[in-house]
Amino acid sequence: MANVERFYATGKRKNAIARVWLYPGDGTMTINDQPAETYFSRETLSLLIRQPLELTGHLGKVNVKATVCGGGLSGQAGAVRHGIAKALVAMDPDLRPRLKKEGLLTRDPRVKERKKYGQPGARKRYQFSKR
Repeated sequence: MANVERFYATGKRKNAIARVWLYPGDGTMTINDQPAETYFSRETLSLLIRQPLELTGHLGKVNVKATVCGGGLSGQAGAVRHGIAKALVAMDPDLRPRLKKEGLLTRDPRVKERKKYGQPGARKRYQFSKR
């Protein structure tokens, strides 16, 4: 693995943070030292993480190694996708307009809203009793 150029980026989604490395190879995807198909067993999550590579035509040309922590599986898949897109831009800045147009470089700002005092949740109220 000496003299192999690696490209690094971090991706975030909800509470999940992914650290992603891209390097030339045969298209192997490893997430937390497991094959991507094993870690993200749902087909929709596998499609989600392959999206930036398919869009740029790098599927099968680069290896992806990612470590992801926090959040649930869906948030982790979104974080890996964000990280892959950012690492592709680090590898080739000419890909930026294409990935930006598809919205893959934008960090999704939606996070869980905090619980408020005097209520059981963020928006839900305790039951009102007139009498």
